[in-house]
Amino acid sequence: MERAIVSLRGFACKVLFASSLMTVFGVGVPGGVVLAQDRGPVQRVVQGKVTDAGNAPIKGAVVYLKDGRSLAVKSYFSDDQGAYRFGQLSPNTDYEIWAEFDGKKSAVKTISSFDSKNQFFINLKIDTGK
Repeated sequence: MERAIVSLRGFACKVLFASSLMTVFGVGVPGGVVLAQDRGPVQRVVQGKVTDAGNAPIKGAVVYLKDGRSLAVKSYFSDDQGAYRFGQLSPNTDYEIWAEFDGKKSAVKTISSFDSKNQFFINLKIDTGK
């Protein structure tokens, strides 16, 4: 009888330990899993405006976004208010962004993968000489 109690006590300890691990790592908590699924993968967004030296918006400027990993470059034309937007960017990639208009170029800005933000507002200024 005493041997059965010791064996049962060892089994109970193992079950308690396993359930504790499952709770700590979220395996045994369905709510934790559902929350993670609802959020989905984290994507980044960068947006802003292209302006001249007098802060007037520049329509039709080409905004370039260079992926530091693949070296692929995406482009976007600024709208009537000089606005641009790039979405669905990887949080694990560095990016460079700049604008060009009428042969002139803005400063190149960098978005680091080490920056924990998911949304970036970057205004790009082009000295058009006007």
